Amino acid sequence: MKKIIAISLSLVLIIASVTSCENELPTFFKYTAYEFSTLDSDGGTWQPILFSSATDIAVAPPAAVGSPAYQAELATLKTATQNLTNKQREAITYWTNNPVLRWNEIALELAAKYNLIPPPNPDGTYTLPSAANPAGPPPFPFAHPPYTSRMLAYLSVAQYDGLITAWHYKYAYNRPAPYITDASIEYAYTKNSLPAYPSDGAVIAIVSRDILKAMFPLEHDYLNARAEEHVSSLMWSGSNTTSDIEAGTAIATAVKTAALARASTDKMGAAQTPKPVSDQIKQEAFDRFGWSWDNQETPVRPVGLTPRFGQVNMWNVPDVVAVRPVPPPAPGSAEFERDAKELRDIAKNLTTEQRKIANWWSDGLGTYTPPGHWNRRTKEYIVKYNMNPLRAARTFAYLNMAVMDAGVACWDAKYYYHYPRPIQTMNGFKTILGTPNFPSYTSGHSTFSGAAAEVLAYIFPQEASAVRAWAIEAAESRIYGGIHYRFDSEAGLTQGRAVAAYTIARAQADGADD
Repeated sequence: MKKIIAISLSLVLIIASVTSCENELPTFFKYTAYEFSTLDSDGGTWQPILFSSATDIAVAPPAAVGSPAYQAELATLKTATQNLTNKQREAITYWTNNPVLRWNEIALELAAKYNLIPPPNPDGTYTLPSAANPAGPPPFPFAHPPYTSRMLAYLSVAQYDGLITAWHYKYAYNRPAPYITDASIEYAYTKNSLPAYPSDGAVIAIVSRDILKAMFPLEHDYLNARAEEHVSSLMWSGSNTTSDIEAGTAIATAVKTAALARASTDKMGAAQTPKPVSDQIKQEAFDRFGWSWDNQETPVRPVGLTPRFGQVNMWNVPDVVAVRPVPPPAPGSAEFERDAKELRDIAKNLTTEQRKIANWWSDGLGTYTPPGHWNRRTKEYIVKYNMNPLRAARTFAYLNMAVMDAGVACWDAKYYYHYPRPIQTMNGFKTILGTPNFPSYTSGHSTFSGAAAEVLAYIFPQEASAVRAWAIEAAESRIYGGIHYRFDSEAGLTQGRAVAAYTIARAQADGADD
């Protein structure tokens, strides 16, 4: 049987149009199985996020390769790799030998599907999505940027911790891959010396399924089906025997339990406030500074988006106040008038290139949001540098912890300062992108992007100039769109970089760079 998957390092972008015909945004990333640049044989010694060490989860020794039980498993596996249907071959091709990327794509697709703002009811009132009644209406969740950043953080951290544990036991028990023990077993991907027990693919399939089921409760059937296909592909491809998969599943179950226990107490449940609390937050800001943000929609929404997201537990920043920016300039001040004039000048003389940049980075309703945008770009680098699943999971974990922490820090500033948006302070001013339902300072795009770029610059130093340039462009895009003043965007970049410094410090101490 010939290899089913050809090794390819070429990247193919499939471009899909967004709502504006003036720009296009990549939504899918096509890649094939590739040879890993390293196997990171010491990966089991790296420091997990949710656990103190890989040995916190116990995994029993596997059966010896010469035992009758394992020989029976090999025979079953050999049968599974033969006489494959076209659908099974397609599944092998799809999941590849680095399924961390596929589950990240699935997460982004779900974020885009649920990134729909709840509309007003016929009587002009609003009903918020509720985890207690996910079917709604409106359906839960509303996968806005804070929600998506948190979802991606939990997914990525769980994947990373699960694979650290898998790597530890792979090299502790050192049971070879089935095709090494039995040369007659066909393997669909590039052969390597990575031990097979426990199955890293099973870890990723089960932990990803369960984290995403918690985050998207209406998608249980879909996620169960994806995980079932993924796990089946581990046998169709000749990757793992039944006991490999069972051990990986046990690791995933322990990790997802820890991850969801943290999520249940991280204060996200209180992030969306009732109107009395929202009004109190607004009044406190007005008493503090003499200004406040007002919703500009008709009918007016009673509360802004997640006013208490700034109080959600952070991953690496010890205190949100440590990364809170200085106050913005008072409306009417010289600095304010300077940046307000810039917005008016841009609106009158908007170039085609500026409009393209504004649309490229808009990441509005129906998209995978700014956090998703940075995840999408990160996948390209993971493939470009041939990262194995453990190294890929580490990249996503630190990226998404920083992005979520940046979101928490940004939302803290937004509702602490409660600064009005340009459309509120500048009579007759209009944006080209609409106006979000939360205060202006600091810019969310800028804060997310400042944090993401610094983490990627640390992990991919060869790409530092490019990712930092993208962050600046993302910040500028909000000015071009009329969404933010320049001081919003510049303070957001600074805030995001400050958040990233804490994340990078943790990454530098986890043992992966030794």
